Amino acid sequence: MNSVFKRKYLTNYKYISPKGKNPKARFDSIPFQVGKRVFDIVASLLVMTFVLSWLIPILAIMIMLDSRGPVFFVQTRIGFLGIPFRCYKLRTMVVNRDSDFKQAIYNDSRITRLGHFLRITNLDELPQFFNVLIGNMSIVGPRPFMKKDDQSFSIVVSNYPLRYCAKPGITGMAQVKGYRGRTDNFHSIFHRYQWDAFYIRNARPSLDFKIMRLTARQTIKSIFSFKTIKLKQLDRLSLGENKFLLENLR
Repeated sequence: MNSVFKRKYLTNYKYISPKGKNPKARFDSIPFQVGKRVFDIVASLLVMTFVLSWLIPILAIMIMLDSRGPVFFVQTRIGFLGIPFRCYKLRTMVVNRDSDFKQAIYNDSRITRLGHFLRITNLDELPQFFNVLIGNMSIVGPRPFMKKDDQSFSIVVSNYPLRYCAKPGITGMAQVKGYRGRTDNFHSIFHRYQWDAFYIRNARPSLDFKIMRLTARQTIKSIFSFKTIKLKQLDRLSLGENKFLLENLR
Protein backbone atom coordinates (compact mmCIF):
# COMPACT_ATOMS: atom_id res chain seq x y z
CA MET A 1 0.00 0.00 0.00
CA ASN A 2 1.17 3.48 -0.78
CA SER A 3 2.28 5.65 2.07
CA VAL A 4 0.79 9.11 2.60
CA PHE A 5 4.03 10.09 4.32
CA LYS A 6 6.22 12.69 2.61
CA ARG A 7 9.85 12.95 3.57
CA LYS A 8 9.81 16.77 3.49
CA TYR A 9 7.93 16.76 6.80
CA LEU A 10 10.98 15.35 8.56
CA THR A 11 12.88 18.48 7.58
CA ASN A 12 10.14 20.59 9.18
CA TYR A 13 10.91 18.90 12.49
CA LYS A 14 13.30 21.71 13.44
CA TYR A 15 10.60 24.37 13.29
CA ILE A 16 8.77 23.01 16.30
CA SER A 17 11.91 22.33 18.31
CA PRO A 18 12.42 24.33 21.51
CA LYS A 19 14.81 27.29 21.59
CA GLY A 20 15.43 27.15 17.86
CA LYS A 21 17.55 24.00 18.11
CA ASN A 22 17.75 21.51 15.30
CA PRO A 23 17.88 18.11 17.03
CA LYS A 24 17.43 14.76 15.36
CA ALA A 25 14.12 13.05 16.02
CA ARG A 26 14.48 10.64 18.91
CA PHE A 27 13.07 7.89 16.69
CA ASP A 28 16.07 8.26 14.35
CA SER A 29 18.18 6.65 17.09
CA ILE A 30 18.72 2.97 16.27
CA PRO A 31 19.45 1.95 19.92
CA PHE A 32 16.21 3.63 21.03
CA GLN A 33 14.20 1.93 18.29
CA VAL A 34 15.70 -1.49 19.05
CA GLY A 35 15.17 -1.11 22.80
CA LYS A 36 11.59 0.06 22.33
CA ARG A 37 10.82 -2.82 19.98
CA VAL A 38 12.31 -5.41 22.33
CA PHE A 39 10.27 -4.02 25.21
CA ASP A 40 7.10 -4.04 23.08
CA ILE A 41 7.59 -7.71 22.19
CA VAL A 42 8.35 -8.83 25.76
CA ALA A 43 5.56 -6.75 27.33
CA SER A 44 2.93 -7.79 24.77
CA LEU A 45 3.83 -11.48 25.22
CA LEU A 46 3.51 -11.16 28.99
CA VAL A 47 0.16 -9.37 28.74
CA MET A 48 -1.21 -11.91 26.26
CA THR A 49 -0.02 -14.83 28.39
CA PHE A 50 -1.12 -13.67 31.84
CA VAL A 51 -4.07 -11.34 31.06
CA LEU A 52 -5.54 -11.73 27.59
CA SER A 53 -5.46 -15.54 27.72
CA TRP A 54 -8.33 -15.53 30.25
CA LEU A 55 -9.84 -12.03 29.97
CA ILE A 56 -10.50 -12.06 26.20
CA PRO A 57 -12.58 -15.29 26.35
CA ILE A 58 -14.69 -13.82 29.18
CA LEU A 59 -15.25 -10.55 27.32
CA ALA A 60 -15.95 -12.47 24.10
CA ILE A 61 -18.76 -14.41 25.75
CA MET A 62 -20.22 -11.19 27.20
CA ILE A 63 -20.08 -9.47 23.79
CA MET A 64 -21.86 -12.40 22.08
CA LEU A 65 -24.56 -12.43 24.77
CA ASP A 66 -25.00 -8.66 24.55
CA SER A 67 -25.52 -8.33 20.78
CA ARG A 68 -25.24 -10.16 17.49
CA GLY A 69 -22.07 -9.92 15.47
CA PRO A 70 -18.37 -10.76 15.61
CA VAL A 71 -16.34 -10.44 18.79
CA PHE A 72 -13.57 -8.43 17.17
CA PHE A 73 -13.83 -5.23 15.16
CA VAL A 74 -11.10 -4.70 12.55
CA GLN A 75 -10.61 -1.22 11.13
CA THR A 76 -8.08 0.32 8.76
CA ARG A 77 -6.06 3.04 10.48
CA ILE A 78 -3.04 5.15 9.56
CA GLY A 79 0.23 4.12 11.15
CA PHE A 80 4.00 4.56 10.98
CA LEU A 81 5.15 6.59 7.93
CA GLY A 82 1.49 7.09 7.04
CA ILE A 83 1.04 3.45 6.03
CA PRO A 84 -2.46 2.00 6.62
CA PHE A 85 -2.78 -1.10 8.80
CA ARG A 86 -5.54 -3.27 10.23
CA CYS A 87 -6.21 -2.33 13.85
CA TYR A 88 -7.90 -4.85 16.16
CA LYS A 89 -10.47 -3.96 18.82
CA LEU A 90 -13.28 -5.64 20.71
CA ARG A 91 -16.62 -4.82 19.09
CA THR A 92 -18.52 -2.16 21.06
CA MET A 93 -21.23 -1.32 18.51
CA VAL A 94 -23.98 -3.14 16.73
CA VAL A 95 -22.90 -4.07 13.21
CA ASN A 96 -23.41 -0.98 11.03
CA ARG A 97 -22.25 0.46 7.70
CA ASP A 98 -20.98 3.74 9.17
CA SER A 99 -18.37 2.33 11.55
CA ASP A 100 -15.45 3.18 9.22
CA PHE A 101 -16.65 6.70 8.45
CA LYS A 102 -18.64 8.09 11.37
CA GLN A 103 -17.12 8.68 14.80
CA ALA A 104 -19.03 7.53 17.84
CA ILE A 105 -20.71 10.30 19.80
CA TYR A 106 -21.78 10.34 23.44
CA ASN A 107 -24.93 8.27 23.94
CA ASP A 108 -24.55 6.91 20.39
CA SER A 109 -27.41 4.52 19.63
CA ARG A 110 -24.95 2.20 17.83
CA ILE A 111 -23.01 1.48 21.02
CA THR A 112 -24.13 -1.61 22.90
CA ARG A 113 -24.75 -1.75 26.65
CA LEU A 114 -21.48 -3.57 27.23
CA GLY A 115 -19.81 -1.36 24.63
CA HIS A 116 -20.22 1.73 26.83
CA PHE A 117 -18.29 0.02 29.60
CA LEU A 118 -15.58 -1.30 27.28
CA ARG A 119 -15.04 2.14 25.71
CA ILE A 120 -14.88 4.13 28.93
CA THR A 121 -12.48 1.65 30.53
CA ASN A 122 -10.42 1.21 27.30
CA LEU A 123 -10.80 -2.58 27.60
CA ASP A 124 -11.96 -2.64 23.97
CA GLU A 125 -8.37 -1.85 22.95
CA LEU A 126 -6.81 -4.93 24.57
CA PRO A 127 -6.57 -6.83 21.23
CA GLN A 128 -4.16 -4.14 20.03
CA PHE A 129 -1.43 -5.99 21.90
CA PHE A 130 -1.60 -8.35 18.90
CA ASN A 131 -0.87 -5.31 16.70
CA VAL A 132 2.11 -4.54 18.93
CA LEU A 133 3.45 -8.07 18.62
CA ILE A 134 3.00 -7.99 14.83
CA GLY A 135 4.95 -4.76 14.69
CA ASN A 136 2.54 -2.18 13.28
CA MET A 137 1.90 -0.60 16.70
CA SER A 138 3.81 0.16 19.88
CA ILE A 139 2.55 0.21 23.46
CA VAL A 140 3.22 3.95 23.68
CA GLY A 141 2.88 6.35 20.77
CA PRO A 142 0.39 8.66 19.01
CA ARG A 143 -3.06 7.10 18.80
CA PRO A 144 -3.92 5.99 15.24
CA PHE A 145 -6.98 7.47 13.55
CA MET A 146 -9.18 5.91 10.91
CA LYS A 147 -8.29 6.95 7.37
CA LYS A 148 -11.15 9.41 6.86
CA ASP A 149 -10.45 11.31 10.09
CA ASP A 150 -6.69 11.28 9.52
CA GLN A 151 -7.15 12.96 6.13
CA SER A 152 -9.53 15.53 7.62
CA PHE A 153 -7.22 16.38 10.52
CA SER A 154 -4.24 16.86 8.19
CA ILE A 155 -6.18 19.67 6.50
CA VAL A 156 -6.69 21.74 9.65
CA VAL A 157 -3.35 21.09 11.43
CA SER A 158 -0.11 22.18 9.77
CA ASN A 159 2.82 19.74 9.83
CA TYR A 160 0.35 17.05 10.90
CA PRO A 161 2.34 14.20 9.25
CA LEU A 162 5.01 14.66 11.94
CA ARG A 163 2.89 12.11 13.84
CA TYR A 164 3.96 9.50 11.32
CA CYS A 165 7.55 9.59 12.63
CA ALA A 166 6.52 7.18 15.41
CA LYS A 167 4.57 3.95 15.47
CA PRO A 168 1.02 4.48 16.75
CA GLY A 169 0.46 3.39 20.33
CA ILE A 170 -2.18 1.68 22.45
CA THR A 171 -1.80 4.69 24.70
CA GLY A 172 0.02 7.98 24.37
CA MET A 173 0.81 11.40 25.75
CA ALA A 174 -2.47 12.94 24.56
CA GLN A 175 -4.53 10.21 26.23
CA VAL A 176 -2.98 10.60 29.68
CA LYS A 177 -3.49 14.36 29.34
CA GLY A 178 -7.22 13.80 28.98
CA TYR A 179 -7.67 13.91 25.21
CA ARG A 180 -9.61 10.72 24.62
CA GLY A 181 -12.71 9.75 22.70
CA ARG A 182 -14.15 11.62 19.77
CA THR A 183 -12.36 14.44 17.96
CA ASP A 184 -14.86 16.80 16.39
CA ASN A 185 -13.51 20.30 17.07
CA PHE A 186 -10.29 22.13 16.42
CA HIS A 187 -9.38 22.39 20.11
CA SER A 188 -9.43 18.62 20.52
CA ILE A 189 -7.59 17.90 17.27
CA PHE A 190 -4.86 20.51 17.72
CA HIS A 191 -4.10 19.72 21.35
CA ARG A 192 -3.85 16.01 20.62
CA TYR A 193 -1.38 16.84 17.88
CA GLN A 194 0.62 19.09 20.23
CA TRP A 195 1.01 16.31 22.79
CA ASP A 196 1.89 13.79 20.08
CA ALA A 197 4.56 16.17 18.77
CA PHE A 198 5.86 16.66 22.32
CA TYR A 199 6.19 12.90 22.71
CA ILE A 200 8.07 12.52 19.42
CA ARG A 201 10.51 15.26 20.44
CA ASN A 202 11.05 13.93 23.96
CA ALA A 203 10.54 10.16 23.69
CA ARG A 204 12.66 8.17 26.14
CA PRO A 205 12.17 5.03 28.24
CA SER A 206 11.33 6.95 31.42
CA LEU A 207 8.59 8.88 29.61
CA ASP A 208 7.13 5.65 28.20
CA PHE A 209 7.02 4.08 31.67
CA LYS A 210 5.36 7.18 33.10
CA ILE A 211 2.69 7.15 30.38
CA MET A 212 2.03 3.44 30.96
CA ARG A 213 1.77 3.99 34.72
CA LEU A 214 -0.71 6.85 34.28
CA THR A 215 -2.72 4.81 31.76
CA ALA A 216 -2.97 1.88 34.16
CA ARG A 217 -4.10 4.23 36.93
CA GLN A 218 -6.73 5.84 34.68
CA THR A 219 -8.02 2.45 33.54
CA ILE A 220 -8.40 1.11 37.08
CA LYS A 221 -10.10 4.33 38.17
CA SER A 222 -12.49 4.26 35.21
CA ILE A 223 -13.51 0.66 35.96
CA PHE A 224 -14.60 1.57 39.49
CA SER A 225 -16.07 4.96 38.47
CA PHE A 226 -17.92 3.83 35.32
CA LYS A 227 -21.34 5.26 36.20
CA THR A 228 -19.92 8.62 37.32
CA ILE A 229 -17.87 9.00 34.15
CA LYS A 230 -20.86 8.15 31.95
CA LEU A 231 -23.03 10.77 33.68
CA LYS A 232 -20.32 13.40 33.16
CA GLN A 233 -20.21 12.57 29.46
CA LEU A 234 -23.97 13.04 29.17
CA ASP A 235 -23.67 16.41 30.94
CA ARG A 236 -21.03 17.51 28.42
CA LEU A 237 -23.36 16.50 25.59
CA SER A 238 -26.21 18.57 27.02
CA LEU A 239 -23.97 21.65 27.02
CA GLY A 240 -23.79 21.48 23.25
CA GLU A 241 -20.16 20.46 22.93
CA ASN A 242 -20.81 19.20 19.41
CA LYS A 243 -21.66 22.63 17.96
CA PHE A 244 -18.06 23.13 16.84
CA LEU A 245 -17.91 20.26 14.37
CA LEU A 246 -14.92 19.71 12.17
CA GLU A 247 -17.01 20.43 9.07
CA ASN A 248 -17.45 24.02 10.25
CA LEU A 249 -13.68 24.55 10.32
CA ARG A 250 -13.10 23.89 6.63
